[in-house]
Amino acid sequence: MRHALAFMCLSVALLTCVSSSAQMEYDRPGGDYTSFVVKSGDPAACATTCEHDARCRAWAFSYPVTEHADAVCWLKSEVPKRIARTCCISGVRGAGVAEPRAGAIEFSIDRLGGDYRNLELAADPTGATCKSACEADGRCRAWTYVRPGYVGQTARCLLKDRITPPRRKPCCISGVVR
Repeated sequence: MRHALAFMCLSVALLTCVSSSAQMEYDRPGGDYTSFVVKSGDPAACATTCEHDARCRAWAFSYPVTEHADAVCWLKSEVPKRIARTCCISGVRGAGVAEPRAGAIEFSIDRLGGDYRNLELAADPTGATCKSACEADGRCRAWTYVRPGYVGQTARCLLKDRITPPRRKPCCISGVVR
């Protein structure tokens, strides 16, 4: 009976570790042993590289045009304390990138097509400014916020007059309002 109880406790602990995910808007400064440019701009590439490197204990990813011109991944030989920073997403080994579910806001989703208006915006890691612009425009049915550095130095808000299929792209945050 004690062995069964111990096995159950160990299983719960392992499931808790495996189900953890990266922390959006957090950095983990320190402990770097290497860094590299992530040409795809996808933080999942950073997490996957850490998974395949026995030395890696944690990682941090900065989006383009935040810390550097390009998207950059830092692999860490220790697990530094996390600090809140909108430039970044970070995690520990075994923690994949799970985008937050915020109701009608779709993280890492682009909705190609249907664009009738293109606005330049200040950087907004939540996409809320673009969503508000769409909600205020009677013609707008959907929107896509493009992070700075993916299609230019500044953030863009694309208002759409039709709903198009979602496509996974780390550059973007999208949503449907009507």
